[in-house]
Amino acid sequence: MAGGEDPAERSRTVRGAHEEFVTGGRVSPRVRAVVADSWRRSAAALPAADFLAPVDLADAELEEYRGTHPLASVMPLFRELLGTIADDGAHLLAVCDASGRMLWVEGHRGVRSRAEAMNFVAGARWDERHAGTNAPGTALALDHAVQIFATEHYNRAVQPWTCAAAPVHDPRTGRLLGAVDLTGGDHLAAPHSLALVRATALAAEARLAEGFRGPGGVRAHELTALGQDEATLTTPDGCRSRRIRLGRRHSEILVLLAGHPEGLTGDQLATALYGDRPVPPVTLRAELSRLRRLVGPLLASRPYRLCAPVETDVARVERELEAGDVRGALRTYAGPLLPSSEAPGVCRVRRLVEGRLRRAVLGGGDAWALQLWADSRWGEEDLEVWERLLAALPASAPQRAGVAAEARRLRETYARGLHNPGRATLAQRTQP
Repeated sequence: MAGGEDPAERSRTVRGAHEEFVTGGRVSPRVRAVVADSWRRSAAALPAADFLAPVDLADAELEEYRGTHPLASVMPLFRELLGTIADDGAHLLAVCDASGRMLWVEGHRGVRSRAEAMNFVAGARWDERHAGTNAPGTALALDHAVQIFATEHYNRAVQPWTCAAAPVHDPRTGRLLGAVDLTGGDHLAAPHSLALVRATALAAEARLAEGFRGPGGVRAHELTALGQDEATLTTPDGCRSRRIRLGRRHSEILVLLAGHPEGLTGDQLATALYGDRPVPPVTLRAELSRLRRLVGPLLASRPYRLCAPVETDVARVERELEAGDVRGALRTYAGPLLPSSEAPGVCRVRRLVEGRLRRAVLGGGDAWALQLWADSRWGEEDLEVWERLLAALPASAPQRAGVAAEARRLRETYARGLHNPGRATLAQRTQP
């Protein structure tokens, strides 16, 4: 809020705008753009503005999941920086994963009891698709720190609260790990609250970076290409590391070379990149020359190869699957490999990795793994997974009714011929 603005008056103004939007779809200019955009996303995903966020992890499953989550290692830091505030009887400290699933919700027992009434609890889903506009969910959607004041929440049940949240990233790859949130009353609607959670997120990323250093403080080369159209290469730079955002063609080249440590000839690399299209050899040589200016001596020729080991997220998924760690593979798998790429070699790897992971998810009968796949954007229309998930859930599972409804919706959609029968994952829908 602007300095000196009355919180009660601001709340009434936005509440009127919220009712106007919910009943008529019109967004008043009195609503901040970041909130207006979130309301539109929420309305597209949710049937009403009064609901409870779903809880899909509890008890032993929740303990196991959050105990192995990367943010578990920085929970002591979160408690150190925000815990005393959360213990004052007016605030809550909350940490969620990249899907908006709450991992920890801590604070004074009285405040937690009030929050439990709206399912603001560990194991509940607070991404925008399941909980509407809220600071952690909207921070994840936008990938930057966000403050949501009272009636700016899309869900009426959450409007008595104000929250500020900031995303936390993997310092090696830039991948989103989750968000840290501070929730309380109107007094949080001030710039210092947003600055505090943003500083806490940065401190957590710095702490995570310390844990990623190898012998002598040097990190290995690392290529991240799952779930993004442009890969990220992290390279050692003394005791630090340098992150390079690659263009689409350079991303394809490095993915292909990382998968062929023995190297590829010019003809082999051209076929993997361009298929049967006639492309002059000079085109490939020019691309490789530009790539070499970015990565230096890492790229060699005759044959084209990488001169140092490069760890890839694709290889990590494959290792976890080979070890039978389906949950670990799902945590690593951020989405299809370079999803917009039409390079034949990349498409082949994309199909193989997604297909193998999906078969492991279906074959294992693990409800947690099935839920994670079904909740992803590449699995949200995968009827076979939703039906297998429904069969795997016990009758007492809190999310069973929602899963049954989604499976029924997909069956009806397929029956009307709006989709081809069977599954259609994102990797398949992006094939050339």
